[in-house]
Amino acid sequence: MIRQYYSIRTGKEFDSIELDFVELTKLILSLYQRFRGDGYFAKAFGQHCVDESEPTIGTMGSDIGLFFLQRLRKRELWPIEEKIDEYSEHDLFSVIELLYDYISKPEYKRYHSWNNCGDHYGEFNADAGRSEFRSAINEALRDYTKKCELSSNGEILEIPDSGLEDLLREPLPALEPENVDKKVEAAIVKFHRYDASPEDRKEAVRILADVLEYLRPDARKLLSSADESDLFNIANNYAIRHHNTSQKSKYDKDTWLPWIFYLYLATIHLLVKILARGK
Repeated sequence: MIRQYYSIRTGKEFDSIELDFVELTKLILSLYQRFRGDGYFAKAFGQHCVDESEPTIGTMGSDIGLFFLQRLRKRELWPIEEKIDEYSEHDLFSVIELLYDYISKPEYKRYHSWNNCGDHYGEFNADAGRSEFRSAINEALRDYTKKCELSSNGEILEIPDSGLEDLLREPLPALEPENVDKKVEAAIVKFHRYDASPEDRKEAVRILADVLEYLRPDARKLLSSADESDLFNIANNYAIRHHNTSQKSKYDKDTWLPWIFYLYLATIHLLVKILARGK
């Protein structure tokens, strides 16, 4: 966590900034160059030593441009320093996600002085590299006009309205990892994925409704019959879980789907906490 300096910390005489896309691109490039300069991509990109006739090939292979093309399904994205000024927003976010997957912090560094060969790196730690990269990238993304963040799964997600972030990040008590925890995590990612479609968000709500259905037998013991009926009425009658002529489908999904999503998510948290405490 980057510490706040005096003006920001005291809430006095500082400007609230929003980075436009050009500013964001420059900042991301600067961060990328810092991490690359510190050897965090040496494992992925490979290394070269003057004592060796051929460079060491990294995990991205001998042709990194071809690797980018294969993984991102688009040309003209590599080398980053040369191409980034031509990136679209989707290009930039795709490259950030790819870099997150392949960054790895070097635990060992040796300077090779012969012929100014430079630093060589080894003993890489992927988890540490991803954690530091994510923290730095998110400092930039949260100041972007379209506020978003890089998740621990390595996906660019929209930041929810103020006051709801804690609900998304709060871990569920370990109760049903397969039937509850993983499904809730998948729903959160699907709902808040950057540029998620209305169908993506409806599917996320449907996943949470399925989790509630799984918990329904226990919910009957914890909720009044009216409360339980209301929760499932929303999913069953508003074209979320079923598709037929009796469904209510002509409603403002941009307004209602977030409300339903957070209602279900909060209810799941409540039920799981009570059930875990009982066990």
